[in-house]
Amino acid sequence: MANYIEPIARLINEFSKLPGVGNKTAQRYALNVLKMSNEQARQFAEAIVDAKEQVKFCSVCGNFTDSDPCTYCRTKNPAQICVVQEPKDVLAIERIGEYKGVYHVLHGVLNPMQGVGVNDIRLKELVQRLNGQVKEVIVATDATVEGEATAMYIAKLCKPLEIKVTRLAQGISIGSELQYADEVTLSMALRNRREL
Repeated sequence: MANYIEPIARLINEFSKLPGVGNKTAQRYALNVLKMSNEQARQFAEAIVDAKEQVKFCSVCGNFTDSDPCTYCRTKNPAQICVVQEPKDVLAIERIGEYKGVYHVLHGVLNPMQGVGVNDIRLKELVQRLNGQVKEVIVATDATVEGEATAMYIAKLCKPLEIKVTRLAQGISIGSELQYADEVTLSMALRNRREL
């Protein structure tokens, strides 16, 4: 970034720290900020600071919130807990507008290769929530080796408590062609088939 003066180079450097933002995108973001009025730039900066200061994790489910416990924990059916990896996964499920239960955010999955064990994600907090009120745990971790291992571990934790554990169905997505499906996806689709 030798071509840019220091304040612009610094702004580009800060934007490039965001995930998925390469140098060219960071440059575009920085130059667009410079096109903003001082008031717009101030509002942009204040929104970042306000989000950092006001957003926290719900003490019950671990989702992002600005009140504790979060809206989902206060208003949804506690008999059903959907376990997800990250807060962004809660938003994905909420978009469909059909799920009526509460959530539990693990903040990761088991991954021994990366040194992530049972004490590094919110499994202990999940077990503490499994009282007589909980009838079903829906595991909605990603369809990866780590996600599957985490799902199996959760099922093992719930079994002695006689709580029903389900996993989101996985397989061929609507609109895709069978010939382009990889072996793992096709295998999952075959195993998760349903009667018509």
